[in-house]
Amino acid sequence: MAADHHATPGEPATPSEEAEAARQPARRPGVGMIVYGVIAALVIGTASFFSIQAATAGADLRSNLTLIAPAGAGGGWDGFTRSQQSAMRVNGIVNNAQVVNIPGAGGTIGLGRFSTMQGQADTLMATGSVMLGGIELNNSPVDLSDVRPIARLSDDFDAIVVPADSPYETIDDLVADWKQDPASFPWTGGSVGSIDHLIIAELALEAGIDPAEITYIPKTSGGEAIQTIASGTAKAATSGYNEFADQIEAGRIRALGISSPERLDGVDVPTITEQGYDVVMANWRGMLAAPGITDEQFEELEAIVTETSQTPEWRQALEDNEWTDSFMTGEEFEQFIAEDQEKIAALIEELDL
Repeated sequence: MAADHHATPGEPATPSEEAEAARQPARRPGVGMIVYGVIAALVIGTASFFSIQAATAGADLRSNLTLIAPAGAGGGWDGFTRSQQSAMRVNGIVNNAQVVNIPGAGGTIGLGRFSTMQGQADTLMATGSVMLGGIELNNSPVDLSDVRPIARLSDDFDAIVVPADSPYETIDDLVADWKQDPASFPWTGGSVGSIDHLIIAELALEAGIDPAEITYIPKTSGGEAIQTIASGTAKAATSGYNEFADQIEAGRIRALGISSPERLDGVDVPTITEQGYDVVMANWRGMLAAPGITDEQFEELEAIVTETSQTPEWRQALEDNEWTDSFMTGEEFEQFIAEDQEKIAALIEELDL
């Protein structure tokens, strides 16, 4: 959930982004050390694979390429990575592209492993806003400056929803009730510290509510969040719009606003911003290269990712998953990462996590 959604190549991702992010408790002393104390145990199953791959990799990066999804099978990162894999294969961009999953701690277990793969140009890893949140929540000893960001490829925007019979028709209606007693107004969404949680925090700040007073019930999917508001356990939910779309269209839940900068094509839901609350946040995803590769290798990998983003298969994946094309590379992408990391860190601090 803004929040990642078994996806086979070309199929829409289904479970939420936060299903892939470890369900993080409120930050407490030592949690980062605890998480990273188990990295070796969690990645031991992939160690021999990467050793063999490194020993056999050829100079032609278009012959064999490994794509790491830093999450379990079935999540949004998994679906995103397998959609890339499919587009590469079908269009002959890479002859043999394979996906390896390294789940845990909002993607930071995978990031920790990837940061040690010095010079391994034949391996890429997916990244995104969930990973930036994981870096903050887990006091990660590594961040994206320890690897080489290639490109941002897609954005997934959150919707704020309520039950169809809710008295709230607009964000203003919801905020007016929320402000009466913030701690008694339960929200639900993805894991603690997820994009879903951060969007609620940003809305709270805009509405003059202390984010530390938010009552938040973390769930692993949009379906679970819908059940939570349907039962009355929570009054409102946030998650990727694509996770709610079917239920919105069926009239079972009502979407009050979307966290996009402008209305989504074909979606008759106002943005949160146009309702007077400057809340714009994307669950973005992109690709990373390993540290220590040459500039020539990096340029070739950037070309591979760029070509993949222009294929009909990738365009279809964007449409199927209701992702927004946000392709970005180079210094612009690096600057975006720095700004997004700063924003996420500030919101997590506001939440007192």
